Amino acid sequence: MIADRIDRAGFVADRVGRIADAKAALSTHDYPLMLLDRRLPDGDGLRALSEFRRMRPGIRIIVVSALNGTEDRIEGLETGADDYLAKPFDADELLARIRACLRRAGATELPRIVLGRLSFDLAAHQAFHADRPIELRRKELLLLECLARRAERVVAYATILNEIYGPDDDVASLDALNMLASRLRQKLKSEELDVELISSRGLGYMLRRLRP
Repeated sequence: MIADRIDRAGFVADRVGRIADAKAALSTHDYPLMLLDRRLPDGDGLRALSEFRRMRPGIRIIVVSALNGTEDRIEGLETGADDYLAKPFDADELLARIRACLRRAGATELPRIVLGRLSFDLAAHQAFHADRPIELRRKELLLLECLARRAERVVAYATILNEIYGPDDDVASLDALNMLASRLRQKLKSEELDVELISSRGLGYMLRRLRP
């Protein structure tokens, strides 16, 4: 369920169920981030954390565990986890923590956000249809990035306005945002992408994959 939610948010997630399988995956892929459970069939995931770090020094590790006591969280962080999230948790909070970890200095290069045939390079601030760049104006790119980073959920008008309009902008109104969203929607349609930009009246906008 977690892997599916992360995938729908635009990330690519590989899922394994054992420490041994995680080591095998890390030996072949340079992952920027790992979600690590503790109660695994072949041991406590925390016991293997230092080895994971030796294999991939730049990886970010978030422990997600039902062991949620204060001592458990302290142990996880002092063992070397970048974050510790106790179950049960809200999926949106997990995604926010993933993004925060990936933004920290020293992290490996940010992976592209991928939604069907649309991808967004966060480092280059560039949208792609497959591997072909999509020509967008600056504000259109900012809006697309804002929505892509929160794919599959409604982003409030206020959040969007704060992110794409700076103090030097003369226009930062809802009407201006609606016109911008309309232009971006048309450009995404013209690219024949399998994504859609939808409006949630009175709340905000959402970018999601087209439903079959």
